[in-house]
Amino acid sequence: MKILLTGSNGMVGKNILEHNTAHNYNFLTPSSKELNLLNYKDVKNYIAFNQPDFIIHSAGKVGGIQANIKEPVSFLIDNIDMGRNIIMASKENNIKNLLNLASSCMYPKDAVNPLSENLILKGELEPTNEGYAIAKIMSTRLCEYIVKEDNSKNYKTVIPCNLYGKHDKFHPKNSHMIPAVIRKIHNAHLSGANEINIWGDGSARREFMYVEDLSDFIFYAITKFDKMPQNINVGLGFDYSINDYYSEIAKVIDYKGSFSHDLTKPIGMKQKLINNTKQKEFGWKHKTTLKEGLIKTYKYYLENYGI
Repeated sequence: MKILLTGSNGMVGKNILEHNTAHNYNFLTPSSKELNLLNYKDVKNYIAFNQPDFIIHSAGKVGGIQANIKEPVSFLIDNIDMGRNIIMASKENNIKNLLNLASSCMYPKDAVNPLSENLILKGELEPTNEGYAIAKIMSTRLCEYIVKEDNSKNYKTVIPCNLYGKHDKFHPKNSHMIPAVIRKIHNAHLSGANEINIWGDGSARREFMYVEDLSDFIFYAITKFDKMPQNINVGLGFDYSINDYYSEIAKVIDYKGSFSHDLTKPIGMKQKLINNTKQKEFGWKHKTTLKEGLIKTYKYYLENYGI
């Protein structure tokens, strides 16, 4: 099977290519120089020339709270353009199978947890990453509309919970929570700092899955794509508080200091836990514990960024 993978240089894309069954497939992995996803004509022509059997859309402009707050225009427009271009070019080239990767940030900020797939567009979004969320909603709905018009098309959306792991971004300007905390605690450990500051009171809850587990789900889904639901949450089905993550990362790094809280800082949604009922019915479950995932991620950080 020939698979076009967008975003092959990102965290999810790299983990897909490193999966132990990736060698069973012929992956097309164009760089942004080889394929400009922001240009519809380029995308259409690339798909027409290569005629992939399956498309996985994992490309996107991504970042943490600070990046989303600072650059809402590009998080909205770039992600809308990429999603629209790859999905519509696939439709125009009569590609049957497309797996669209979305995000649990699409769910309303005040929705009751756990968050089920039918809650999309049922309430106001979390303002700190609203632009990114709107773009992901657009791509998800576009896949639904195409299937509604032509049921021979399998254009489906996977909605993962928060992810972390190998090939994550650890730079403070664009990292998500876990890599940012790993870097912060690692530096505090090296410098001998006896206190680390946490944004907010640390009670907000998040569900983070090790990214290798998502790549495992994707290969599972490829083999059973006809049976996969139109939209499906993928995650753990349980969560931890921000304070819990700080505590577990401190244990992995062997940091002995204490934590304080800055109540003036934004914390995003109070909880974001997905409902994984459809995932269970589909027959897949994550494999990596939080401790195992953090150990692997810290090892990756030391090998690539640590001093």
